[in-house]
Amino acid sequence: VEMTSKNLLFVCTEHLTTIMGKHAQLVVGPAGSGKSTYCFSIYQHCCAERRTVHVVNLDPAAETFKYPVSIDIRDLISLDDVAEELKLGPNGGLIFCMEYLLENIQWLEKKIGGFEDDYLLIDCPGQIELYTHIPVMKRLVQYFDKWDYRMCCVYLLDGVFITDTAKFVSGILCCLSGMLQLELPHINVLTKIDLLEKNSEDDLSQLCDPDLKALQLKMEDEGKFDNDDHKKLTSSLVQLLKSYDMVSFLPYSKNDLDAIQMVLAHVDHAMQYG
Repeated sequence: VEMTSKNLLFVCTEHLTTIMGKHAQLVVGPAGSGKSTYCFSIYQHCCAERRTVHVVNLDPAAETFKYPVSIDIRDLISLDDVAEELKLGPNGGLIFCMEYLLENIQWLEKKIGGFEDDYLLIDCPGQIELYTHIPVMKRLVQYFDKWDYRMCCVYLLDGVFITDTAKFVSGILCCLSGMLQLELPHINVLTKIDLLEKNSEDDLSQLCDPDLKALQLKMEDEGKFDNDDHKKLTSSLVQLLKSYDMVSFLPYSKNDLDAIQMVLAHVDHAMQYG
């Protein structure tokens, strides 16, 4: 059979599609850490690079988006409906919505069926208990694994956390908990670094790879833990983090193209995209 340039192009394209497979970023983190803004920035960048991406909203309490939503959990269930019908509060209602999604997982499977060889950005709710001890998100990850998706968890932490040592250590603990719970390739990201003061920016490179012992000493110097019980607790937490030695960060700002490219490159590498 004569192989024309047109036929060769078709074969190469089909082969590339097979290699690329199905990939998804699971974008998680506390409320206000910038998950939707991150998804919008990555979406814009990928569009500029002519990469096809689809954004999935899994936050039943979301209201507006800057990015076009390809799949929206609110088409299945919304927090407002749950609050009105079941009289649940925000946290209980959100957990109910996520459990309802798992009970109707075929809805999500059908929705993503048209995006089999594309790249998904999954914008998740901000309740951290979903990624720490409640198994809802872990079960969702297992479904994506069953559907042959290569995934990477992108855990966003507000960069303002680094201005308060105790909050920063708390944030590191949340990141570690998410890493252990979800069992995915994991990229931790410090967001909104463009909002930091100059002295905080100078410390940024050190804090992206935290020296836990230095953080412990800094907390003691700041006088927030001025009794023996608190010092023992702080020491135990630091020892726990050191025993795993898994948490580091990438700096990120929606206005910094180099930072966007760096985070995306790390995520792509983590799930073997391209």
